[in-house]
Amino acid sequence: MLASVPRATQARAEALETAARIVDDVRDRGEDALREQAEKFDAVTGHAVRVPKSHLDDAVAALTSEIRSALEETIRRVRQASTAQVPDDRVTEIGPGARITQRWQPVQRVGVYIPGGKAVYPSSVIMNVVPAQVAGVEQIALASPPQHDQDGRIHPVILAAAGLLGITEVYAMGGAGAIGAFAWGVPGLDLDPVDVVSGPGNNYVASAKRAVAGVVGTDSEAGATEILIVADDAADARLIAADLVSQAEHDEQASAVLVTDSADLAERVATEVEKFAAATRHSERVAAALAGPQSAIVLVDDRAMATAFSNAYAPEHLELHLADAEAAASEFTSAGAVFVGDQTPVSLGDYMAGSNHVLPTGGQARYAPGLGAYTFLRPQQVISYDHAALASVRAGVVALANAEVLPAHGEAIEARFQGAAAPATTL
Repeated sequence: MLASVPRATQARAEALETAARIVDDVRDRGEDALREQAEKFDAVTGHAVRVPKSHLDDAVAALTSEIRSALEETIRRVRQASTAQVPDDRVTEIGPGARITQRWQPVQRVGVYIPGGKAVYPSSVIMNVVPAQVAGVEQIALASPPQHDQDGRIHPVILAAAGLLGITEVYAMGGAGAIGAFAWGVPGLDLDPVDVVSGPGNNYVASAKRAVAGVVGTDSEAGATEILIVADDAADARLIAADLVSQAEHDEQASAVLVTDSADLAERVATEVEKFAAATRHSERVAAALAGPQSAIVLVDDRAMATAFSNAYAPEHLELHLADAEAAASEFTSAGAVFVGDQTPVSLGDYMAGSNHVLPTGGQARYAPGLGAYTFLRPQQVISYDHAALASVRAGVVALANAEVLPAHGEAIEARFQGAAAPATTL
């Protein structure tokens, strides 16, 4: 059944090859490569790749009160939800004098990528920067493509969102090249390599993250958006159609899938989708996404099959339009984020739900989380034993070391029980 709703694997394979070349070019030629890429992909030349602070100040000053208020409220909500993602240190007493502390250390430096192609994403600035700040990251750099219609500047609302968050290290560079610049650094721009790269983007951005894996840490490969809706016969076809179209609006490669056991609902949704798709501003883009092999209405025999389909597909966004949505939510285990009930659309999560909208795509939700404060934290164990505690396991460690034919391991233990420096211990 899943074979009838394929993902764009060929497009991703081609993107990986291209992205790797772009990343390598930036590694080898730095700013020159970035400028050539800006001319080729963004039709921009002569721009300031490293953005002056005055550009951010101008952008903040130009915000309307309505947009500024919405951005500030979104920041507050995402900060509140992200704070719950930072674990407290935990101390485990293994025995007398033997202690292990589990602590979570932030990385020092993060590079945040914000798309800037078919749409403008100040919300993504918030979704990436706020969790990093909550985690305690000291240095946050941001990149977004230069815009031809903005005289080579980053879109002003993206700059304004960065300014409101206190980000001052900003670069006008886009796509796979920006990911390469973060990974390898660009000395000519005083851009130091980062420890973790995060942020959504198209297949080329996602593929660039794969190309730099092992050089830097990355979040999940958030490629073209996906929505899967599971609905029963009592669901509102109009709301389902609106939500499918809302995500198809992002990109021609966007996936919009309905799974239902009601043939009647399937027909009604198909009719409503046609109406919404024809009337929306980006109707051509929506039509291309809905006509692609990645989008479908899937009719199943029963709820159990719908649940199994969703969990196997592992969508980025999952909406539950079910009469018992709250009770059923626990059954859906593989999704980037789950939106429960018909009053909780994905659009809410894209902006002001407080949840994060940078989520795994392409089935990665089976094993990968969405972006959060934990993306920028490293779990670390701190071990502390006193002499008596070491003595209590002395024989066992030596025995295991000898069994593994690593006698020096055991000798390192015995050295602590020999000579005047070692406290007297009787085993």
